[in-house]
This record gives sequence, C-alpha cells and structure tokens, in this order.
Amino acid sequence: MSLNLHTALISTMVIVSAADGDMTDREFNTIGEVVRMLPIFAEYNEEHLPADAKSSMELLQETEGLDAMVAKIKAVLPKKLHDMAYALACDIAVCDGQLSQEELRLLEILRHGLNVDRLTAAAIERGAATRFQRL
Repeated sequence: MSLNLHTALISTMVIVSAADGDMTDREFNTIGEVVRMLPIFAEYNEEHLPADAKSSMELLQETEGLDAMVAKIKAVLPKKLHDMAYALACDIAVCDGQLSQEELRLLEILRHGLNVDRLTAAAIERGAATRFQRL
C-alpha cells in the first residue's frame, strides 16, 4: 500500500487504535465519524475506509517499527497537516475512555516524528480529553 494524504491520516488513527493490541468498536466508529465529518476528507470515498484501515494494519506489520511508519506518514503529509494528524491520533486514543501505556508511547512517537512542539501537543491533548469526557 502506498500512502496518500487520506490514507496517511487514516493510518495515523489506525496505528493508535491498534497500539494496545485491540481496535475497539468505539475506536473504529470514531474513525468513521472523523472521516464523515472533517472537511479534509471531503474528497475521500468513505466506502474505502474498511479496506484502507486493513491496509494500514498490514503496512504497520510490514514496516520495521513505529518510527519507520511515522516517517512514512510524515513523508506524505504536508507540514501544515502534522498537527492535524496528531490531533486525530489523540482523539482516537481517548475516544474509548481508556488510555493505555502503549497508546501514550505511540502518541509520544508521533509527536516527535511529526515535530509537533510540546505546547501545541499539550493544547491538542487537552482538547481531545475535553471532547471525549464522560460523566
């Protein structure tokens, strides 16, 4: 699978979801909602999402480590979308109400790999936590 802008963003969400070894229904549904809702995906055919998510998982297994996968994502995304990719990753990490050590580590790898500065990352993380907060 070769990445394009849409599949790079989808891959970012998928690898966070898979970080703890279990892609939950809530995480997959949230990825679908993101694809349906955000303007960046306006030109994306949502019917391709299941196949693209599966291809992302396969690419992750073929790639030599998370750093290499993040490097592939970074190579495809314009710099102005690095913060967005990190924000999407944070949304998926917190959407199920559980944040595993594996997800935290992957977010750290993404933050460094995409060169998201610490202050911007903190704002993104706080926004994600607030959007997905439950009573």
